[in-house]
Amino acid sequence: METNQPLHIRESLSLLKEMTPYRPLAAIVLGSGLGALAHHLEEARSIPFDEIPHWPVSTAPGHAAKLVFGKLQGRPVVVQQGRVHYYEGFSLDEVTFSTRVFGAWGIPFYIPTNASGGIHHGLRSGDLVLIQDHINFLGTNPLIGPNIDEWGPRFPDMLHAYDPELQLLAEDSASENGILLKRGTYVAFTGPSFETPAEIRMARILGADLVGMSTVPEVIVARHMGMRTCAISCVANAAAGMTGQVLTHQEVLLEMAKASVSLVRLVEGLVRRLEEPRD
Repeated sequence: METNQPLHIRESLSLLKEMTPYRPLAAIVLGSGLGALAHHLEEARSIPFDEIPHWPVSTAPGHAAKLVFGKLQGRPVVVQQGRVHYYEGFSLDEVTFSTRVFGAWGIPFYIPTNASGGIHHGLRSGDLVLIQDHINFLGTNPLIGPNIDEWGPRFPDMLHAYDPELQLLAEDSASENGILLKRGTYVAFTGPSFETPAEIRMARILGADLVGMSTVPEVIVARHMGMRTCAISCVANAAAGMTGQVLTHQEVLLEMAKASVSLVRLVEGLVRRLEEPRD
């Protein structure tokens, strides 16, 4: 069948299809320090990013930079250990390249995770939060440029970029596992510097509960391609100016290691509840 999808997307996807006899039900993206979920896959096969044609390779600490194929709770998935970021010097086309490949594969569910700073005073380090909406402060959008109609509409709607039904399934999983799961709005800044106290005060006034440097471009692209998204954020620390403490990436990695146990149980329960869409 003829396709208008770019050659570099098709070449990457062709290799990935050789890795598994199944089309994954879900693509799960693991943020900084959250790679432990991949160890829970059955029949696991992995490939480093640098062995996949055109796949950008992360330079950020805490990102294993590989894809792992296998089954989670008996369901076929692909787990992306790490992502690339705008602050690393990648374009948004590169930042969202993997999301495009997953969408071109026809993977119906997209589950990104990330580490974040807590803006809302009710959030504490280690909290798991369902992202219910976002504010894009990156100053750009991954859909800028010519639209490929095969991927999605020129002006995609963002009302349900974070799928309400999937959020309910995630909350069911949290309840089953005794996990406190909160909800919040995520704001994305470019980084790599952490935000200033004034920027955090501004973000709180605008309605943000969490702050980070990723996820938003991926979700926009996933929505554009018709993937249903459930995003989960792990609060690593209080955002700038809220405690007077200096923020470090090492602190982020330490807190994420603690939160990863709950995250694994939460995502396992969510994946078990997913249903293959009917054609």
